[in-house]
Amino acid sequence: MGEVGKLGRILGPRGLMPNPKVGTVTMDVAKAVEELKAGKIEFRVDKTGNIHAAVGKCSFTPENLADNLFTFFGSILKAKPTTSKGRYVKSVFVTSTMGPGVKINETAFIQEVK
Repeated sequence: MGEVGKLGRILGPRGLMPNPKVGTVTMDVAKAVEELKAGKIEFRVDKTGNIHAAVGKCSFTPENLADNLFTFFGSILKAKPTTSKGRYVKSVFVTSTMGPGVKINETAFIQEVK
């Protein structure tokens, strides 16, 4: 970690800095690799409340992408604090890395996930 600390100015703004909270700094490397191969995904929330996550790759079948999307969205809904009131999700968009966003009907999507 001491060696990587020198690269903080470069890696930090890109979100690539290793962090023990996220699991990128660990003494049990075999367990970390196993979790990543099993499909562990991490997501970020920016200042404005947008959630960014990769839920698939181009090589995935449409069924696999849908399954990943439903699983991811279900975990977001489970993480909703019990004290929050009102609509937790305002809109849902899915996009490729450099492609246009596609709006998804969030009420139907939420009911499908539940």
